[in-house]
Amino acid sequence: MDFAGLVVLITGASRGIGACLANIMHEYGATVIGVYNNTKIKNVLFDTYQCDLCNEEDIKKLIKYVKDKHEKIDVVVNCAALSLDDDMYDKSKEDFMKVLEVNLVGIFLMCKYASLEMERGVIINISSTNAQDTYNPISMDYDASKAGVENLTKNLAMRLPNLKICALAPNWVATESVLNMERNYLENELKRIGQDKLLKKEEVALKIIEIIINDDIRSGEIIRIGGFDA
Repeated sequence: MDFAGLVVLITGASRGIGACLANIMHEYGATVIGVYNNTKIKNVLFDTYQCDLCNEEDIKKLIKYVKDKHEKIDVVVNCAALSLDDDMYDKSKEDFMKVLEVNLVGIFLMCKYASLEMERGVIINISSTNAQDTYNPISMDYDASKAGVENLTKNLAMRLPNLKICALAPNWVATESVLNMERNYLENELKRIGQDKLLKKEEVALKIIEIIINDDIRSGEIIRIGGFDA
């Protein structure tokens, strides 16, 4: 694939799905802007920008930076997410709101300001099967935020018909944070939801690329990807 000339903005690009996607898109020739907040992007091969997705002014400055330097935005992929899993009685209002701010409000603001600079193009929001049927009470704030992302995606697709706006909902992915989880908990969760194996980051990244290039995938769609053998 040749993505030369394509300007791609990816949040959460310091690790996980975002980092994997940024490297692949760069290899395919795209101009990549990798967005990070606390964890600086290592071994930089592409343009990077620090941005707090809870800060509206930061997001405005990010979009201006991209437009001024690269003149356009073709693709936005919202990978950044936060989880603070705990029993509901140990969750504070501040913790709950922080998860919603990063995972849902941050995506809304990115879509709002990026879309102002996109005559055409693609926006992909990373959701989770937890938004649909693999939810867990300890992650109810995360799960609620991802359900909101899917609803937001459908609304944005209606509001912005010039853009292709989709959400991708993966099952458990072999990211750094998942691989560092307590092993028995992770194995029990995979068994509980019937997932045979962890998805590879590369699988998810390539699915994102498929959404970008496949005209049969329509705006407003929520695409699910699972780690199943069958």
